[in-house]
Amino acid sequence: MAGQTPERRAERPAAPGAPDFATKEAIRARAFEMGFDAAGFAKAGAPPADGANLAAFLGGGRHGDMTWLAETFARRADPQALWPEARTVIALGVNYGPAEDPRALQGRADRGAVSVYARNRDYHDVVKKRVKRLARWIVETRGGEVKVFVDTAPVMEKPLAARAGIGWQGKHTNLVSRTFGSWLFLAEVFTTLALPPDAPETDLCGSCNRCAEACPTDALAEPYRMNAARCLSYVTIEHKGAIAADLRPALGNRIYGCDDCLAACPWNKFSRPTAEAAFQARPDLDAPRLAELAGLDDAAFRRAFAGTPIKRTGRDRLLRNVLIAIGNSGDAALLSVVRPRLEDESPLVREAAQWAFGRLSGAPGPASQG
Repeated sequence: MAGQTPERRAERPAAPGAPDFATKEAIRARAFEMGFDAAGFAKAGAPPADGANLAAFLGGGRHGDMTWLAETFARRADPQALWPEARTVIALGVNYGPAEDPRALQGRADRGAVSVYARNRDYHDVVKKRVKRLARWIVETRGGEVKVFVDTAPVMEKPLAARAGIGWQGKHTNLVSRTFGSWLFLAEVFTTLALPPDAPETDLCGSCNRCAEACPTDALAEPYRMNAARCLSYVTIEHKGAIAADLRPALGNRIYGCDDCLAACPWNKFSRPTAEAAFQARPDLDAPRLAELAGLDDAAFRRAFAGTPIKRTGRDRLLRNVLIAIGNSGDAALLSVVRPRLEDESPLVREAAQWAFGRLSGAPGPASQG
């Protein structure tokens, strides 16, 4: 069969009822060969705490207008509700660590800060191809049935990854790894194979609270509890409407996402920059000029961001963010790029332009008068 080696074909299957450690370690080795940086195994069933934590998150309204989280609650709370035949979840991680602290860009008022994960190819596309290859190899060489996920279904990736031992959910609610800090893309292979689980990783946050201290909007007021409605990643990416007035100054020059809580984690001292070219920053997305972004029409936006996560958000939301960043810049010279957007076809863009005009000139934008 494709992908097999003579050594793997010679391995004997585990005796009936015995833990199949040979298959588990063969899969892990193959995952590393295929470019994954972390691989762990967990039973497919979820503990009640996962569903309870999700219910509390939704019940507190901390999900903002991400209504799909509530709509898919039943399947999201338990992998076996999503696929009852699943016996094992193989949790996978790919390092996307940046070469420099992404917060260093925040002092450059004429440039936009783009989240590390969005500065090049869309990781969903890159990682999913790799996961599919691994899953195909598992079926061809080890049997069973599989389903693969890369943030593409109601799967609670971070609790699964923590149970599989590749990290723990830190106080910023994201996964933290001893080896890669806070910089891992996650993916999963669900399989009908019953494989021995790995030991869950220990929570090593201790008394550290740097992630919460770094958050510019106090979205992490409670450890391990994210208020997504105040998180700048949610606000700049998922939120479709106008951004709340009290959050706009906190955006600074962030135009797509926010990495502050991730970058503040002390465990990043053990991380290393990604070797994956598709995740290294493109020069035009490393520190894009706000003035150039403000001039994009829809066609230019699509050309500039084809193949990146930014394209999914759309031109109007990006320009909303860009204009707020321009308003925060304090640079009155940028009024020249704000004025054309006062007549933009998009109400969302016009409103942000009016706010930016008022911030830089001290007067309301012409389109807002009368």
